[in-house]
Amino acid sequence: MRVLLVEPDRAMMGKEVSQFQAVGFMVDHAVSGHDAIAMLKLYDYDIAVVELGLPDMEGHDVVRRCRAARIATPVLILSAQGSAQAKVKAFSIGADDYVTRPYDPMELTARMQAVIRRSKGYSEPTLQAGALRLSLDSRDVSVNGRSVHLTGKEYMILELLLLRKGMVLTKDAFLNHLYGGMDEPEMKIIDVFVCKLRKKLQKAGGENLITTVWGQGYMLKDDAVAAIPMPAAGKGDIAPHVAARAASHGVGGGSVA
Repeated sequence: MRVLLVEPDRAMMGKEVSQFQAVGFMVDHAVSGHDAIAMLKLYDYDIAVVELGLPDMEGHDVVRRCRAARIATPVLILSAQGSAQAKVKAFSIGADDYVTRPYDPMELTARMQAVIRRSKGYSEPTLQAGALRLSLDSRDVSVNGRSVHLTGKEYMILELLLLRKGMVLTKDAFLNHLYGGMDEPEMKIIDVFVCKLRKKLQKAGGENLITTVWGQGYMLKDDAVAAIPMPAAGKGDIAPHVAARAASHGVGGGSVA
């Protein structure tokens, strides 16, 4: 899951980035309200964590402007201001949760995960599609009760597919989710990740869960479905130079990073 942290205090920002990364979040950060709004318009974040005290505007204004621009990204306000008035104002303009400092790191990340689940239409911390189950809390993946060990990138792809279940996701969307616009490899690497992921799911009994929509991307449905036929010209093994790049970006066996 991808988080935008809007925090002007560099020391506090470093501490919170470390906390979020420790539970598996991919974190981008902004130090001003204008930067935050620009990034929320450009990228598809699962949640934004916004400090009220920003150098150019209040965090309330960030939420208000985002909602006026029809940016639906969930927002959690994080602030030392614990007054009822501050909280009521935040909720009234479109914030999804409000946490006051000092806070317990485990509680904060649990509330972030709960907000993300609700925004995707899930009330429970476990995502499911047919026999496939993924726990957002423990990051465990299983098919028919059989554990499936994924690399960090494979897990992130499967998590995104489950959170956007029934939607076609482009390769650009996957690259954005995995790399956040920084040091992105060739787009074909997504085919490599999906190929590896499919093999692991199929080995555990999850046949044809990920569907290829040729010319568009990939999608995941509730039940196993037949894959769309692949054009003859596209058959064959993955190109060696692409496989080599995949290996350098974490494709292979092992546990979730």
